Amino acid sequence: MLDWLKNINKEYPEFWKSYSAKFDKKSSRYVILSTETTGLNPQKDVILSVGAFAIKDNAVHIGDNFESYLIQYKFLHDNGLTNEFMMESTIKKSSEPQAIQSFVEYIENAILVGHHIDFDVAIINEALERMGCGRLKNEALDVDVMHRKLNDISDKETSLDTLCELYNVPISDRNSAADDAYKTALLFLKLKSKLKIK
Repeated sequence: MLDWLKNINKEYPEFWKSYSAKFDKKSSRYVILSTETTGLNPQKDVILSVGAFAIKDNAVHIGDNFESYLIQYKFLHDNGLTNEFMMESTIKKSSEPQAIQSFVEYIENAILVGHHIDFDVAIINEALERMGCGRLKNEALDVDVMHRKLNDISDKETSLDTLCELYNVPISDRNSAADDAYKTALLFLKLKSKLKIK
């Protein structure tokens, strides 16, 4: 049976139906997203943590944020990996379905922004597929692509830390999805202003 035909009568989870119904109008809210993952292959790797901050009216809204740590026991065990921070820390961890549902409920119809955002969206879509949902419907912007457009660079990718140095965005010693999301948020505001995006 054709995939599109199978999906016509598919019964999606309630949270997914609610999320899908929010796209009748364009959002003025941006959600800056970063994920920590076990690797760079969306089909084989999984998410370990997600961090996000919202931007509205050209300001980062610190109180409008999302952070979740996912425990991936089976994946880590099956692949002989250890992640002492994730396994041993006392930070509250969620199952993948809990975390992804909470994230989808958080983003609503916001425009997603990230550094190499296509990867973040792809790995979240893989998790959504495991949950019997569709793919994210949000528009997405990439700060690296914005930098290249601003400087007329065709194909050279630039790391997040290098972009932060180029645009005088402070870099902290901490390394987490939430820290990367915050740096990306500050970077996005500078690039948005330079590119005159409303």
